Amino acid sequence: MHAVRKEPPAVISSNVFFLYMLPPIILESGYFMPTRPFFENVGTVMWFAVVGTLWNTMGIGISLFAICQIEEFGVQDINLQENLLFAAILSAVEPVAVLSVFEDISINEQLYIVMFGECLFNDAVTVVLYNLFNHVAAMEVDEPAVIFMDIGGFFVVGLGGIFFGLLFGFLTAFTTRFTGKVREIEPLVIFMFSYMSYLIAELFALSSIMAILICTLSMKYYVEENVSQRSCTTIRHVIKMVGSVSETLIFFFLGVVSITTEHEWNWGYILFTLFFTLFWRFLGILVLTQIINPFRKIPFNFQDQFGLAYGGLRGALSFALAFTLPNSIPHRKLFITDTIAVIIFTVFIQGITIRPLLKLMNIRKTNRNLETINDEIHKRLMEHTVAGIEDLCGQWSHYRWKDMFMKFNNRFIRKILIRDNRPESSIVSLYKKLELRNALEILDTMSGDISAAPSLMSLYEERKNASKHKKFLPSDVENMHELLSKNMYKIRQRTVSYTNRHSLPNENIAKEILMRRHTTIRSSLRSGSFHATNSANTSHKFSSLPVGQSLNSGFPPGRFRHTGYIHVPPALAT
Repeated sequence: MHAVRKEPPAVISSNVFFLYMLPPIILESGYFMPTRPFFENVGTVMWFAVVGTLWNTMGIGISLFAICQIEEFGVQDINLQENLLFAAILSAVEPVAVLSVFEDISINEQLYIVMFGECLFNDAVTVVLYNLFNHVAAMEVDEPAVIFMDIGGFFVVGLGGIFFGLLFGFLTAFTTRFTGKVREIEPLVIFMFSYMSYLIAELFALSSIMAILICTLSMKYYVEENVSQRSCTTIRHVIKMVGSVSETLIFFFLGVVSITTEHEWNWGYILFTLFFTLFWRFLGILVLTQIINPFRKIPFNFQDQFGLAYGGLRGALSFALAFTLPNSIPHRKLFITDTIAVIIFTVFIQGITIRPLLKLMNIRKTNRNLETINDEIHKRLMEHTVAGIEDLCGQWSHYRWKDMFMKFNNRFIRKILIRDNRPESSIVSLYKKLELRNALEILDTMSGDISAAPSLMSLYEERKNASKHKKFLPSDVENMHELLSKNMYKIRQRTVSYTNRHSLPNENIAKEILMRRHTTIRSSLRSGSFHATNSANTSHKFSSLPVGQSLNSGFPPGRFRHTGYIHVPPALAT
């Protein structure tokens, strides 16, 4: 490229980045955010995302302004406003490489979710600060009243974005309640409303990143219960693909600009920028963790603090913000060159060395294997118990708030946003197919002649004809649905809690659980649990009886369950 062209093959502008490249990245991050551990650590996440970003921005900006006063560097014309604008760009943390390493070495879930949430909300705070300082730097005369209003507008912009995010999130969930007969447009509805929340917030000069982020977090829980399983799979794949393409294009353009653009190099300013970026990151983590640790159940130790500090890589967002700087800034080329140098250092040096350093420091890890039903039941039991104890003691924590929200959610929100006849999940349909196949194998084992067993189609037709004559009451249908969806599906639908941003969750784990269960049942049947008797009267009707018992001798209570044709042990019947 450098040999055949002097200009970059593509030009990234402010509108292209903010309207087309940034929304898919934020949508992907928000949709695959582990919601349960996030809300359990939301205070710590917001503490590092908001206060930590302000700390880094002010520290780096003021330090660089002090360096600019040294005449030997030749950058005396860079004022404080421009340094703060550049510092806001460098405060954007890139989570891709760090979260991949954290996932691979099974870092403890507290550290993982804090890093995930900080990177996600840090992007929103960084863009708001960028717009704020960009407006201040464009002012010819500094007016204290205007600057004070801009600082106050920082909180208004964030809260406004949260409002529009919640509004469009609930609107999306409410719309999917009525898409039962138009499954083809369900993914389109999700993408359209998410993007609309971003555009509306941008139209009113609010935090568009916060809007699409909150919209995604609030709608995901309800949307996945309304849409079909195929639509849910389509949504996940498309979000992953578009988000990955957007990040890849930004990094691709970073490489092109690095070799085809005329740079402004200043050894002193660039080296001190790199030093202050690392220094204020480490110092901020050490100070902020000392403040937040007394309020945490599991405080961060020194190894956790080092992992948070050393994982502060800079990436696509920093470069895109630097390249969209207005041409009116005199040292725009210096800021772009400096940003590229910081990104290359943090991605290559820190990204390569973070894995061996964390292993060397023996940082706390966690077992992220698939939780069993026993673990899930005891975890929920302890949460309800702790919530009740807190209610008696009058001291509330996130357990009590979570219990109150779940009661309000089940009583009001779910009735409004989720349809009554929710779509049958793939795991329920798989359960029906396996049960039908299991019945055929039982008949085959009892008769010994496969030709005597009815075919799959005949059983289906018989079941279909029977359903025409028998009408179930609405209460019966609701009870059956609750048994299938809650007791069997929802407990098993939880897969690995955390997934890499560039790898989809394993959707086959729940199916494998059912397949293994039915394999065990079939094995027990083939081993002689059910076989035919030689009696003509009992053939195809009863299983073999225990020695010394006849058909009229009766069985001990609870030992066998009568099903009309065969006596099935209670565990097997369940």
